[in-house]
Amino acid sequence: MSEHVDILIVGAGLSGIGAAHVFRERLPGRTLAILEAREASGGTWDLFRYPGIRSDSDLHTFGYDFRPWIDRKSIAGGDRILDYLRQTAHDDDTDRLIRYRHRVVSADWREAEQLWHVAVEHAGETIELTCSWFFCASGYYSYAAGHTPSFEGADDFAGLIVHPQLWPADLDLAGKRVVVIGSGATAVTIVPAIAETTAKVTMLQRTPSYILPLASVDRFAVAAHRVLGPRLGHKLARARGIAIQRVLWNVSRRFPKRTRAFIRGVTAKQLPEGYPVDEHFSPPYNPWDQRLCFVPDGDFFGAIRRGTAEVVTDRIRRFDASGIELESGKHLDADVIVTATGLEILIFGGMRLSIDGIPIDLSERVAYRGVMLDGIPNFSYAIGYTNASWTLKIGLVCDYVARMIARLGSGGFGSVRPVVPSGMDTRPLLDFGAGYVQRSIGEMPRQGVAEPWATSTGYHDDLKLIRRARLDDPLLSYERAVVPA
Repeated sequence: MSEHVDILIVGAGLSGIGAAHVFRERLPGRTLAILEAREASGGTWDLFRYPGIRSDSDLHTFGYDFRPWIDRKSIAGGDRILDYLRQTAHDDDTDRLIRYRHRVVSADWREAEQLWHVAVEHAGETIELTCSWFFCASGYYSYAAGHTPSFEGADDFAGLIVHPQLWPADLDLAGKRVVVIGSGATAVTIVPAIAETTAKVTMLQRTPSYILPLASVDRFAVAAHRVLGPRLGHKLARARGIAIQRVLWNVSRRFPKRTRAFIRGVTAKQLPEGYPVDEHFSPPYNPWDQRLCFVPDGDFFGAIRRGTAEVVTDRIRRFDASGIELESGKHLDADVIVTATGLEILIFGGMRLSIDGIPIDLSERVAYRGVMLDGIPNFSYAIGYTNASWTLKIGLVCDYVARMIARLGSGGFGSVRPVVPSGMDTRPLLDFGAGYVQRSIGEMPRQGVAEPWATSTGYHDDLKLIRRARLDDPLLSYERAVVPA
């Protein structure tokens, strides 16, 4: 017989641990389990081990609203974030609910039972669990490997090629010539982290990114904690951080030319006099068409000023035995090449979903309030913001799901599903220009062009769209609970 739990969470990372806290607090008495495919909790923060790994969002907004971030640094390293997550799970007694090395293969909704039947691989066997509500907190990228383009001549390179997602624990870069391919957050994190020990490190980019310095210590938050204490201080620092993110986003979208000029001015001040700013730091797109890269205390620019790192903007012709030949004719000598070239999208961990055995094509489904998908009962997912701290969205999603589950119980309902209007116009789920998103956009669910089918990109908009949303929405179809015979 299948084991049954009321709520099944997939993923023991930032989203899954946060969801478990909310559900246990808001839905006492409900049984809950967390399935984690890997052997450890922490998700992204346990997976990535490359030098300098950190968050580029402040931890007062990136952390949980229910657990104060008390570290002095608000832009923190991956080890501190991982400690924070695991301590949260330990103090909540959530870690005892996590089942490691449990990979969800498929989930089938049985209409007659109004239950999910979930197939899980564990210890070489397939086991089955049933649940009343299925919550996917596994993010949207593959943990197995990152994205590495096919480079001509890669097999000829005599050195080592490394992707940050699979960073070897014993890799020693001391005295080595290193080329980091990419211009996103991962690249600008790795470069200053290794610059002081390598013989030379070069960030090779095809297209520049917007890069801004950000103080690693939020003096306002430090003062707020000292005067008001951890909880009130965290609450105030969090509110301030949310407001700053909102202003930055709105100003960037409303006044893109002025924002470009502002960012260029800040960048120029960070670089040596006469540095070719427009060649290496002038993207062809507007701010926030792709995520801005924030560098704590300007460490990336500091490495360039000291001459321990350089930026080259060019296209790769091919790899050869000693490095990379560029289309300009220039050659970059290298002992190690780091391909910080992005992620591979894997929606919902690659699990197969079906209803009464009929497969669900996720690309044909439409998101409802950025929480559920049309036509799929008792299923929700956690995908955070791309233009603000990820966790802000997850907190709202968990709050909504908890309210929905409570309504099912109090109203005698067994299930609920959104019903999309016939012929409604749709667009991609993520309106984001990053390459890893664009490569897989056709495999992902879609969103509508207006509420509640349009996925909001702003926390304050989501307060209305999600937190204050009516649960008796006519677009939601409820079914009565199955009465045992």
